[in-house]
Amino acid sequence: MTKLQALLALGQSVWYDNISRDILDSGEMQALIDSGIVGVTSNPSIFKKAIADSAHYDAAIQALRAQGKSALEIYEALALADIGRAADLFRPVYDASDGRDGYVSIEVDPTLAHDTAVTISEARRLFAALDRPNIMIKVPATPAGVIAFETLISEGINVNVTLMFSLQHYEDVAYAYIRGLQQLAANGGDMSRVASVASFFVSRIDTAVDKALAATGDDDALALQGKIAVANAKNAYGRFLDIFSSPLWLELADQGARMQRPLWASTSAKNPAYSDTLYVDTLIGAHTVNTMPPETVVAFRDHGTAALTITDDLEEAEDMVAYLDELSIDFNAITQKLQDDGVQAFSDAFHALLQAISAKL
Repeated sequence: MTKLQALLALGQSVWYDNISRDILDSGEMQALIDSGIVGVTSNPSIFKKAIADSAHYDAAIQALRAQGKSALEIYEALALADIGRAADLFRPVYDASDGRDGYVSIEVDPTLAHDTAVTISEARRLFAALDRPNIMIKVPATPAGVIAFETLISEGINVNVTLMFSLQHYEDVAYAYIRGLQQLAANGGDMSRVASVASFFVSRIDTAVDKALAATGDDDALALQGKIAVANAKNAYGRFLDIFSSPLWLELADQGARMQRPLWASTSAKNPAYSDTLYVDTLIGAHTVNTMPPETVVAFRDHGTAALTITDDLEEAEDMVAYLDELSIDFNAITQKLQDDGVQAFSDAFHALLQAISAKL
């Protein structure tokens, strides 16, 4: 049993936070599946690196250019082709897990993060174009995105809700999922065939909060550096346990509804002083997903520890985050800025990708 398979035995699925044509062509993606990877996530930054920073797509770009396609149309054709191929590779995982895993995620145009109506129409279009049951459409947890998410779930579309940093973000999404399922059931839909994950970002929290802690000059504050991100994620897991054991949820579960699992995103350690498996080792538990970039997969295989840890010191985690108030650190403001910055970063990557394709043309 590999370490990744050991995580699966503990109730945590590992999805790969990366995709590119060379990984698909070389057989590397299939090898990852064989080692215990059970899903894939993508985002504009990942596609920018894959398409703009390599020659693997150049022939396809020129062929599409000959058809008169624009840079945006070329990007979408390339992305849909890769996502579709990956979904076909992961279809046996989806079937064997009865729809628990095997999903491949593609993000709606990030420039639409504050436009509910167009996000809904784009998500519908992408889901229909890919036409596979193991596709998840990524939608941001902005206020507009949460409304779109609820509508999409009510229509039976699988959604990966991304860019969550706070407990309020998480609660908004969890309850939107429940409302969406209630609408789906009321319309006679099959709740057992729709799935969702709630992507809660981790390492970026420490990057931001560590600076605020350092600015206090307080020794007790400095002792919290590198700990708030994990504590925040554990608090979100505590809310997950509460919400998905409530009578409101159990009524839907009795009708075949699937839990919306928390997904730990941004799990590579940004600070070289921290263990490169910090955001994996400390967040292992039942009904969770960890989407790992390539370097984190390599590190965890080499020296990570597969053991149940997510419920360790849950009360202490609450106290850590609460202590930020005593230090006059506005954690809510920090998490909201992280979401805003995340939306902007993905939008910037998307624009840079289109510019790179135009340059290749």
